[in-house]
Amino acid sequence: MNAAAGPERDGFVVVLPGDPRTRPLLEGLHLEYVARYGPTIGAEEMAHHPVDDFTAPAGGLLLLLEGGVTVGGGAFRRHDDVTAELKRVWTAPAHRRRGISRRVLAEPERLAAAAGYRRIYLTTGSRQPEADALYRSSGYVPLPGTAQVYPGGVYDVGFEKHLR
Repeated sequence: MNAAAGPERDGFVVVLPGDPRTRPLLEGLHLEYVARYGPTIGAEEMAHHPVDDFTAPAGGLLLLLEGGVTVGGGAFRRHDDVTAELKRVWTAPAHRRRGISRRVLAEPERLAAAAGYRRIYLTTGSRQPEADALYRSSGYVPLPGTAQVYPGGVYDVGFEKHLR
């Protein structure tokens, strides 16, 4: 599988871990997870999937830039031979309600399909109803029996989408 890095496309750029433009995405996600799930789960989620997992040839880390500012991003990595796992989907709070999340979701799907994947898998947390609604309205189907339960009754649920 090979996710081609290259020049900016419709405001998206594929970046390597350590690129300073990833900082708003990583810090924003961390703050979001801590606010919704508390410091323990928030820190665990970010550490469990380090950005190094999302590099070519099996994955990609991409940012959506507006005027050189990171306003959104997402990543994918190899889950199995035909499945990419989508992670780190994020839109900056000041840029929400503008359709950016849909664009951020579509671009890793496009790159994953170009890399040879035929399916996308992802999980979202029970305290992220906006993400749940985005995935469902974008053609993702919940996967029964994939919920992982954490202390305090928090859980995540898996979704899948078959790529064309």
